[in-house]
Amino acid sequence: MEMKMNGVTTTTATVTTTCESQNKARLAILELAHMMSVPMSLVAVINLKVPQAIWQGGSNAPISASQILARGGAAYDAENLQRILRLLASYNIFMEHLNSSGERKYSLTDIGKTLIDDAEGLSYAYYMLQHHQDALMRAWPLMEETVKDPTVEPFKKANGEGAISYYTKRPDVLKLAVKSLCGMSIPLMKDILDSYDGFQGVDTLVDVGGNNGISLRSIMEKYPNVRKGINFDLPDMVANAPQIPGVTHVGGDAFESVPSGDAIFIKWVLLAWTDEECKKVFQNCYKALPANGKVIACEPVAPEITDESQRTRALLAGDIFIMTMYRTKGKHRTEQQFKELATSAGFSHFRAFYIDPYMAVLEFHK
Repeated sequence: MEMKMNGVTTTTATVTTTCESQNKARLAILELAHMMSVPMSLVAVINLKVPQAIWQGGSNAPISASQILARGGAAYDAENLQRILRLLASYNIFMEHLNSSGERKYSLTDIGKTLIDDAEGLSYAYYMLQHHQDALMRAWPLMEETVKDPTVEPFKKANGEGAISYYTKRPDVLKLAVKSLCGMSIPLMKDILDSYDGFQGVDTLVDVGGNNGISLRSIMEKYPNVRKGINFDLPDMVANAPQIPGVTHVGGDAFESVPSGDAIFIKWVLLAWTDEECKKVFQNCYKALPANGKVIACEPVAPEITDESQRTRALLAGDIFIMTMYRTKGKHRTEQQFKELATSAGFSHFRAFYIDPYMAVLEFHK
């Protein structure tokens, strides 16, 4: 069927398609406008210990919101908890089980299971909590300032000091940051060590930005040929690091110098530095390595092509987080950008290993 709209002849099918497209567009904007409900709902269920109540030592049996609260011994509002769980179920964090009487029960999906502490008391829950503390939330409304004035991070404008300084002055905040990093590091290091053999032949390994030495411990347990580990980080970061056999904790500044070793490991650090700072650290690493030495970096690698995949969205969202919280010119770099930085510092060979969907292993050889 043909009709005229504004003097243009069109068909019913064309009008229907246009309306459907417009409806989808409006729906997408509404979802985005309400997007803050998702992470804040997740923070709420973590604080309410909902995942642990469902998990119950691995049973993961579906239970109702009221049963979840009863397991926690709290007389809270079950209806409102159910509303939160319904939203999170739509994002595949919980699985909803609706019986014939209309009662809703919930179990954990694979995503939800990442919120359950392992034997060491670590999980991805702490990463979620750390990212949504009050100090960080105060910075988000100022994100446009990164475009207007890229010389000062929104976090600093909101809190009066940079993020690292803020953390190190507050023991509770620093403790959560460390748990957040450790909770991310353990499964990541397991995947790396299961698939990557680049630590073979290394006797002395330096971990730049190693925090409490947990990554060195994992590497040295897997590769006994690494007899000496040097955990190198800011003095405040290594001050309370635990004793680890074969590991020496050294406080210092990578922009000034890096301890010598056969290989240098850098994980989740370069993203918080500008290009000039990264180049300086690469230069210091080059000086600290023997003729056949190498840098092994584990960092997010941004895609060259922007698409709608979950991986691309996670990486680009993480890039904006870095820009807002840590350094306006810190960034998630592409593989080519990493290669150019290392080459400018003197490294001549480069290899990339895509082991983890978010983090890649990058080798830079002298």
